[in-house]
Parts: sequence; C-alpha cells; structure tokens
Amino acid sequence: MRLTTKGRYAVTAMLDLALHSVSQPVSLADISARQAISLSYLEQLFSRLRKAKLVASVRGPGGGYRLAVAPDQIAISAIIDAVNESIDATRCGKNTNCQNGEMCLTHFLWHDLSDHIQQFLDAVSLAQLMEDIQVKKIAQRQQLVSEIPRKIETSQSAG
Repeated sequence: MRLTTKGRYAVTAMLDLALHSVSQPVSLADISARQAISLSYLEQLFSRLRKAKLVASVRGPGGGYRLAVAPDQIAISAIIDAVNESIDATRCGKNTNCQNGEMCLTHFLWHDLSDHIQQFLDAVSLAQLMEDIQVKKIAQRQQLVSEIPRKIETSQSAG
C-alpha cells in the first residue's frame, strides 16, 4: 500500500482549510506556513482539488480558498481520489497479474485490505476530523506558531 506524500498533504491541507475558512477564505501561503508544505506543491494540489469541486477559489484582496461543499459532505477518500492517489495494497494494481502474469498466493489478502482501507476512508469526513479534540489542540498550536514570524516582522517594521 502506498499512501504517498501527495495524499497525506492533500488531506492535511483540506483539514487546515476546513478549520480556518469558517469566516473568510484562506490563502495557500497561510496553509503553507502552518503545515510546512511548500506553496508550489499546495498550488498543484489545490488545482486538482478545485477540478474535483472540493474547493473554490476566491479572487481579490483577502482572497484564497474555501470549501466548495460542507465538511460533512467531504469524505477523506474523496480528497485522496481528487489528487489521483490510490489506496491499493496489492502489487498488481488489483489486476491479478502479480506473479509472472498470474495471481499471487496472497492477492486476495492485499485486495481485501485495500477494500477495508477504502471503506474506512469513505466513512471519515472532514467534519469528523474537525471535531476531534486532539485535532483542535494541534490546530491551535500551529496557529500560534505560524503567527510568531508575522508579529516579529510587524514589530521590526514599526521600529
């Protein structure tokens, strides 16, 4: 099974967006600062998320991104699918040609594992993650840490 950085970062960025876009759009630069994901990588991910109609962009001053649908309507699996990730524990991509063009001895084990993971990710929504107390604590810490450089820049430019 390979859940690559792309899938992990997409879910992380979407959760950050969901937590911070309650009253206004969120810039990718803010997500980048809080989550330590490069801005150019976020731009690539959000292009795909926008095409999948999971996010919408808001232009102009104070613009950024917002969720295109309610967080309870966005399954984690939809985010992973939007960035072209697959959750597949088989070595053959579920094509049954894992061992010299034939099915391997453990094909069904890995196929079933993939199905269980898919079902789990289908059942978890962004809203559920947003309500998790540990997620809330981490988000608060990240917000504070990301604000420190801005406060230093502001105090240096005022002085």
